[in-house]
Amino acid sequence: MMHPAPVPSLADLAAAYAVTRAATQRTPLLDCDALARATGAARALVKAESLQSTGSFKIRGAYWRLWCLPPEDRARGVVAFSSGNFAQGLAAAGRSLGVPVTIVMPADAPLLKREATEGYGARVILSHHGDRPREEVAAALARDIAAREGLVLLHPFDDPLIVAGQAGAGLEMLEQLQDLGLAADIVACPVGGGGLLGGLALALHYVSPATAIRAVEPEGYNGMGLSLSAGGMRRVPGATPTIADALQATAPGTAPLAAARKAGVRGVAVADGPVAHAMRFAFERLKLVLEPSGAVALAAVLDGQIPVRGKTVVIVATGGNVALGRFTALVGSE
Repeated sequence: MMHPAPVPSLADLAAAYAVTRAATQRTPLLDCDALARATGAARALVKAESLQSTGSFKIRGAYWRLWCLPPEDRARGVVAFSSGNFAQGLAAAGRSLGVPVTIVMPADAPLLKREATEGYGARVILSHHGDRPREEVAAALARDIAAREGLVLLHPFDDPLIVAGQAGAGLEMLEQLQDLGLAADIVACPVGGGGLLGGLALALHYVSPATAIRAVEPEGYNGMGLSLSAGGMRRVPGATPTIADALQATAPGTAPLAAARKAGVRGVAVADGPVAHAMRFAFERLKLVLEPSGAVALAAVLDGQIPVRGKTVVIVATGGNVALGRFTALVGSE
Protein backbone atom coordinates (compact mmCIF):
# COMPACT_ATOMS: atom_id res chain seq x y z
CA MET A 1 0.00 0.00 0.00
CA MET A 2 1.21 3.48 -0.81
CA HIS A 3 1.81 5.89 2.07
CA PRO A 4 2.06 9.48 0.81
CA ALA A 5 3.03 12.30 3.11
CA PRO A 6 0.20 13.92 5.12
CA VAL A 7 0.26 16.68 2.50
CA PRO A 8 0.65 14.85 -0.82
CA SER A 9 3.46 15.95 -3.11
CA LEU A 10 3.10 16.74 -6.79
CA ALA A 11 4.50 13.26 -7.48
CA ASP A 12 1.71 11.77 -5.35
CA LEU A 13 -0.90 13.72 -7.31
CA ALA A 14 0.61 12.69 -10.64
CA ALA A 15 0.73 9.01 -9.63
CA ALA A 16 -2.95 9.07 -8.72
CA TYR A 17 -3.94 10.93 -11.88
CA ALA A 18 -2.05 8.47 -14.08
CA VAL A 19 -4.39 5.74 -12.78
CA THR A 20 -7.68 7.58 -12.32
CA ARG A 21 -7.69 9.40 -15.66
CA ALA A 22 -8.17 6.02 -17.35
CA ALA A 23 -11.12 5.17 -15.09
CA THR A 24 -12.96 8.51 -15.10
CA GLN A 25 -14.42 10.88 -17.64
CA ARG A 26 -12.62 14.02 -18.78
CA THR A 27 -15.23 16.57 -17.81
CA PRO A 28 -15.65 19.72 -19.90
CA LEU A 29 -14.32 23.16 -19.03
CA LEU A 30 -17.12 25.42 -20.24
CA ASP A 31 -16.37 28.99 -21.34
CA CYS A 32 -19.45 31.07 -20.47
CA ASP A 33 -19.83 34.58 -21.90
CA ALA A 34 -23.09 35.07 -20.01
CA LEU A 35 -21.33 34.38 -16.72
CA ALA A 36 -18.51 36.75 -17.62
CA ARG A 37 -21.03 39.51 -18.41
CA ALA A 38 -22.99 38.88 -15.21
CA THR A 39 -19.89 39.11 -13.01
CA GLY A 40 -17.58 41.46 -14.92
CA ALA A 41 -14.96 38.74 -15.34
CA ALA A 42 -12.62 38.86 -18.30
CA ARG A 43 -13.22 35.13 -18.79
CA ALA A 44 -15.49 32.88 -16.77
CA LEU A 45 -15.19 29.12 -17.07
CA VAL A 46 -16.99 26.27 -15.32
CA LYS A 47 -15.35 22.90 -14.66
CA ALA A 48 -18.40 20.64 -14.98
CA GLU A 49 -17.62 17.80 -12.58
CA SER A 50 -21.39 17.33 -12.39
CA LEU A 51 -20.98 15.48 -15.69
CA GLN A 52 -18.47 13.02 -14.20
CA SER A 53 -19.53 9.38 -14.05
CA THR A 54 -21.69 8.91 -10.91
CA GLY A 55 -22.59 12.60 -11.14
CA SER A 56 -19.73 14.11 -9.14
CA PHE A 57 -15.96 14.26 -8.71
CA LYS A 58 -16.04 11.71 -5.90
CA ILE A 59 -15.15 8.70 -8.03
CA ARG A 60 -11.66 10.15 -8.60
CA GLY A 61 -10.59 9.87 -4.96
CA ALA A 62 -12.62 6.73 -4.31
CA TYR A 63 -11.04 4.85 -7.20
CA TRP A 64 -7.50 5.79 -6.16
CA ARG A 65 -8.17 4.87 -2.52
CA LEU A 66 -9.40 1.39 -3.49
CA TRP A 67 -6.58 0.96 -6.01
CA CYS A 68 -4.09 1.47 -3.17
CA LEU A 69 -5.59 -1.24 -0.95
CA PRO A 70 -3.51 -4.43 -0.56
CA PRO A 71 -5.13 -7.59 -2.00
CA GLU A 72 -6.25 -8.93 1.39
CA ASP A 73 -8.10 -5.69 2.17
CA ARG A 74 -9.73 -5.64 -1.25
CA ALA A 75 -11.06 -9.13 -0.59
CA ARG A 76 -12.46 -8.21 2.84
CA GLY A 77 -14.28 -5.15 1.55
CA VAL A 78 -14.67 -1.61 2.81
CA VAL A 79 -17.19 0.47 4.73
CA ALA A 80 -17.63 4.25 4.68
CA PHE A 81 -20.21 6.85 5.62
CA SER A 82 -21.65 9.26 3.07
CA SER A 83 -24.79 11.27 2.37
CA GLY A 84 -24.65 10.15 -1.23
CA ASN A 85 -22.01 11.45 -3.63
CA PHE A 86 -18.98 9.68 -2.14
CA ALA A 87 -21.24 6.67 -1.68
CA GLN A 88 -21.92 6.52 -5.40
CA GLY A 89 -18.29 7.11 -6.33
CA LEU A 90 -17.04 4.43 -3.95
CA ALA A 91 -19.73 1.97 -5.02
CA ALA A 92 -18.88 2.45 -8.70
CA ALA A 93 -15.15 2.17 -8.02
CA GLY A 94 -15.73 -0.95 -5.95
CA ARG A 95 -17.72 -2.57 -8.73
CA SER A 96 -14.97 -1.75 -11.23
CA LEU A 97 -12.17 -3.06 -9.01
CA GLY A 98 -14.04 -6.01 -7.48
CA VAL A 99 -14.09 -4.61 -3.93
CA PRO A 100 -17.26 -5.17 -1.82
CA VAL A 101 -18.58 -1.83 -0.54
CA THR A 102 -20.84 -1.05 2.43
CA ILE A 103 -22.16 2.49 2.86
CA VAL A 104 -23.68 4.01 5.98
CA MET A 105 -26.03 6.71 4.78
CA PRO A 106 -28.17 9.11 6.84
CA ALA A 107 -31.83 8.15 6.65
CA ASP A 108 -32.69 11.66 5.42
CA ALA A 109 -30.22 11.57 2.52
CA PRO A 110 -31.88 12.00 -0.88
CA LEU A 111 -33.59 8.80 -2.05
CA LEU A 112 -32.12 9.29 -5.54
CA LYS A 113 -28.60 9.02 -4.11
CA ARG A 114 -29.45 5.95 -2.02
CA GLU A 115 -30.99 4.13 -4.98
CA ALA A 116 -28.06 5.03 -7.23
CA THR A 117 -25.58 3.73 -4.64
CA GLU A 118 -27.44 0.44 -4.41
CA GLY A 119 -27.60 0.35 -8.20
CA TYR A 120 -23.80 0.28 -8.31
CA GLY A 121 -23.89 -2.82 -6.13
CA ALA A 122 -23.14 -1.41 -2.68
CA ARG A 123 -24.89 -2.47 0.52
CA VAL A 124 -26.54 0.58 2.10
CA ILE A 125 -27.23 0.76 5.85
CA LEU A 126 -29.21 3.75 7.09
CA SER A 127 -28.30 5.77 10.19
CA HIS A 128 -30.82 7.79 12.24
CA HIS A 129 -29.31 10.90 13.78
CA GLY A 130 -32.23 12.74 15.41
CA ASP A 131 -30.93 16.08 16.69
CA ARG A 132 -27.27 15.07 16.46
CA PRO A 133 -25.05 16.03 13.49
CA ARG A 134 -25.75 13.34 10.94
CA GLU A 135 -22.12 12.96 9.87
CA GLU A 136 -21.07 12.08 13.42
CA VAL A 137 -23.81 9.47 13.84
CA ALA A 138 -23.11 7.86 10.45
CA ALA A 139 -19.36 7.82 11.13
CA ALA A 140 -19.88 6.09 14.49
CA LEU A 141 -22.06 3.41 12.92
CA ALA A 142 -19.50 2.85 10.15
CA ARG A 143 -16.79 2.32 12.78
CA ASP A 144 -18.97 -0.21 14.58
CA ILE A 145 -19.64 -2.14 11.37
CA ALA A 146 -15.95 -2.15 10.46
CA ALA A 147 -15.03 -3.59 13.85
CA ARG A 148 -17.87 -6.12 13.90
CA GLU A 149 -17.46 -7.41 10.34
CA GLY A 150 -13.74 -6.97 9.80
CA LEU A 151 -14.15 -4.43 7.00
CA VAL A 152 -11.66 -1.72 6.09
CA LEU A 153 -12.96 1.63 7.33
CA LEU A 154 -12.56 4.45 4.82
CA HIS A 155 -13.13 8.14 5.41
CA PRO A 156 -14.85 10.05 2.58
CA PHE A 157 -12.47 13.02 2.72
CA ASP A 158 -10.01 12.93 5.62
CA ASP A 159 -7.38 10.77 3.95
CA PRO A 160 -4.26 11.90 2.06
CA LEU A 161 -4.94 9.26 -0.61
CA ILE A 162 -8.46 10.63 -1.16
CA VAL A 163 -7.00 14.15 -1.41
CA ALA A 164 -4.43 12.96 -3.95
CA GLY A 165 -7.08 11.20 -6.00
CA GLN A 166 -9.42 14.19 -6.06
CA ALA A 167 -6.55 16.33 -7.33
CA GLY A 168 -7.13 14.78 -10.74
CA ALA A 169 -9.92 17.30 -11.27
CA GLY A 170 -7.42 20.11 -10.77
CA LEU A 171 -4.68 18.60 -12.93
CA GLU A 172 -7.22 17.97 -15.68
CA MET A 173 -8.48 21.55 -15.40
CA LEU A 174 -4.95 22.89 -15.68
CA GLU A 175 -4.38 20.84 -18.84
CA GLN A 176 -7.56 22.29 -20.33
CA LEU A 177 -6.59 25.85 -19.42
CA GLN A 178 -3.20 25.33 -21.04
CA ASP A 179 -4.90 24.10 -24.20
CA LEU A 180 -6.88 27.37 -24.25
CA GLY A 181 -3.77 29.47 -23.60
CA LEU A 182 -5.21 30.67 -20.28
CA ALA A 183 -4.15 30.86 -16.65
CA ALA A 184 -6.74 31.21 -13.90
CA ASP A 185 -6.53 34.23 -11.62
CA ILE A 186 -9.14 32.77 -9.26
CA VAL A 187 -10.61 29.29 -8.76
CA ALA A 188 -13.74 28.81 -6.63
CA CYS A 189 -14.48 25.34 -5.26
CA PRO A 190 -17.35 23.94 -3.16
CA VAL A 191 -16.39 22.40 0.19
CA GLY A 192 -17.96 19.84 2.49
CA GLY A 193 -15.15 18.02 4.27
CA GLY A 194 -12.56 19.37 1.87
CA GLY A 195 -11.25 16.39 -0.08
CA LEU A 196 -11.72 17.99 -3.48
CA LEU A 197 -10.58 21.39 -2.28
CA GLY A 198 -7.43 19.90 -0.76
CA GLY A 199 -6.47 18.08 -3.95
CA LEU A 200 -7.42 20.97 -6.25
CA ALA A 201 -5.56 23.46 -4.08
CA LEU A 202 -2.40 21.38 -4.09
CA ALA A 203 -2.53 20.95 -7.87
CA LEU A 204 -2.78 24.72 -8.27
CA HIS A 205 -0.17 25.39 -5.59
CA TYR A 206 2.37 23.18 -7.33
CA VAL A 207 1.58 24.05 -10.97
CA SER A 208 -0.07 27.50 -10.92
CA PRO A 209 0.97 29.16 -7.64
CA ALA A 210 -0.25 32.63 -8.66
CA THR A 211 -3.88 31.42 -8.76
CA ALA A 212 -6.03 32.49 -5.79
CA ILE A 213 -8.24 29.71 -4.41
CA ARG A 214 -11.57 30.24 -2.65
CA ALA A 215 -13.29 27.54 -0.60
CA VAL A 216 -17.08 27.98 -0.73
CA GLU A 217 -19.35 26.48 1.93
CA PRO A 218 -23.01 26.83 2.94
CA GLU A 219 -23.76 29.28 5.73
CA GLY A 220 -23.68 27.44 9.05
CA TYR A 221 -21.32 24.77 7.71
CA ASN A 222 -18.25 26.92 7.07
CA GLY A 223 -15.84 24.89 9.18
CA MET A 224 -13.12 25.06 6.52
CA GLY A 225 -13.32 28.84 6.21
CA LEU A 226 -13.28 29.32 9.98
CA SER A 227 -10.38 26.90 10.36
CA LEU A 228 -8.36 28.65 7.67
CA SER A 229 -8.98 32.06 9.27
CA ALA A 230 -8.11 30.79 12.74
CA GLY A 231 -5.02 28.88 11.65
CA GLY A 232 -6.27 25.64 13.18
CA MET A 233 -9.20 23.24 13.29
CA ARG A 234 -12.59 24.75 14.12
CA ARG A 235 -15.96 22.99 14.34
CA VAL A 236 -19.42 24.46 13.70
CA PRO A 237 -22.58 23.37 15.55
CA GLY A 238 -24.14 21.93 12.39
CA ALA A 239 -27.71 22.85 13.32
CA THR A 240 -28.43 25.35 10.54
CA PRO A 241 -30.82 24.16 7.81
CA THR A 242 -29.30 24.21 4.33
CA ILE A 243 -30.40 23.04 0.90
CA ALA A 244 -26.80 21.96 0.24
CA ASP A 245 -27.34 18.50 1.72
CA ALA A 246 -23.96 17.09 0.65
CA LEU A 247 -21.96 19.86 2.37
CA GLN A 248 -23.01 19.39 5.97
CA ALA A 249 -19.65 18.48 7.48
CA THR A 250 -19.25 20.19 10.85
CA ALA A 251 -15.46 20.41 10.48
CA PRO A 252 -12.97 19.89 7.68
CA GLY A 253 -10.74 16.86 7.59
CA THR A 254 -7.24 17.30 8.96
CA ALA A 255 -5.65 16.17 5.67
CA PRO A 256 -7.71 18.58 3.49
CA LEU A 257 -7.15 21.42 5.94
CA ALA A 258 -3.39 20.88 5.88
CA ALA A 259 -3.46 20.94 2.07
CA ALA A 260 -5.62 24.07 1.97
CA ARG A 261 -3.38 25.88 4.45
CA LYS A 262 -0.29 25.00 2.42
CA ALA A 263 -1.96 26.45 -0.68
CA GLY A 264 -3.13 29.67 1.00
CA VAL A 265 -6.85 29.05 0.47
CA ARG A 266 -9.45 31.52 1.82
CA GLY A 267 -13.05 30.69 2.73
CA VAL A 268 -16.45 32.09 1.70
CA ALA A 269 -19.90 31.16 3.06
CA VAL A 270 -23.05 31.43 0.94
CA ALA A 271 -26.78 31.42 1.80
CA ASP A 272 -29.48 29.23 0.27
CA GLY A 273 -31.03 32.00 -1.84
CA PRO A 274 -27.96 32.63 -4.01
CA VAL A 275 -27.48 28.85 -4.33
CA ALA A 276 -30.98 28.38 -5.79
CA HIS A 277 -30.33 31.31 -8.14
CA ALA A 278 -27.05 29.70 -9.26
CA MET A 279 -28.84 26.43 -9.97
CA ARG A 280 -31.25 28.28 -12.24
CA PHE A 281 -28.44 30.23 -13.93
CA ALA A 282 -26.53 27.01 -14.62
CA PHE A 283 -29.63 25.39 -16.10
CA GLU A 284 -30.60 28.33 -18.31
CA ARG A 285 -27.14 29.56 -19.39
CA LEU A 286 -24.87 26.54 -19.14
CA LYS A 287 -27.43 23.75 -19.69
CA LEU A 288 -26.16 22.07 -16.52
CA VAL A 289 -28.37 20.45 -13.89
CA LEU A 290 -26.66 21.09 -10.56
CA GLU A 291 -27.67 19.90 -7.13
CA PRO A 292 -27.48 22.66 -4.48
CA SER A 293 -24.13 21.44 -3.15
CA GLY A 294 -22.69 21.51 -6.65
CA ALA A 295 -23.75 25.13 -7.20
CA VAL A 296 -22.36 26.88 -4.12
CA ALA A 297 -19.16 28.13 -5.79
CA LEU A 298 -21.14 29.50 -8.73
CA ALA A 299 -23.49 31.14 -6.21
CA ALA A 300 -20.65 32.91 -4.43
CA VAL A 301 -19.31 34.35 -7.69
CA LEU A 302 -22.72 35.41 -9.01
CA ASP A 303 -23.55 36.97 -5.62
CA GLY A 304 -20.39 39.06 -5.68
CA GLN A 305 -18.85 37.42 -2.62
CA ILE A 306 -15.86 36.51 -4.74
CA PRO A 307 -14.91 39.62 -6.77
CA VAL A 308 -13.82 38.58 -10.26
CA ARG A 309 -14.08 41.81 -12.29
CA GLY A 310 -11.40 41.84 -14.99
CA LYS A 311 -10.13 38.41 -13.92
CA THR A 312 -10.08 34.93 -15.41
CA VAL A 313 -12.13 32.82 -13.03
CA VAL A 314 -12.78 29.07 -12.98
CA ILE A 315 -15.75 27.79 -10.97
CA VAL A 316 -15.96 24.12 -10.07
CA ALA A 317 -19.48 22.67 -10.38
CA THR A 318 -19.21 19.51 -8.37
CA GLY A 319 -22.45 17.54 -8.36
CA GLY A 320 -25.59 16.94 -10.40
CA ASN A 321 -27.34 14.30 -8.30
CA VAL A 322 -30.74 15.87 -7.67
CA ALA A 323 -34.25 14.54 -8.17
CA LEU A 324 -36.40 16.35 -10.75
CA GLY A 325 -39.06 17.33 -8.23
CA ARG A 326 -36.55 18.85 -5.83
CA PHE A 327 -34.73 20.64 -8.61
CA THR A 328 -37.86 22.26 -10.00
CA ALA A 329 -39.06 23.21 -6.52
CA LEU A 330 -35.80 24.96 -5.73
CA VAL A 331 -35.28 26.80 -9.01
CA GLY A 332 -38.97 27.62 -9.27
CA SER A 333 -38.94 29.32 -5.88
CA GLU A 334 -35.84 31.34 -6.71
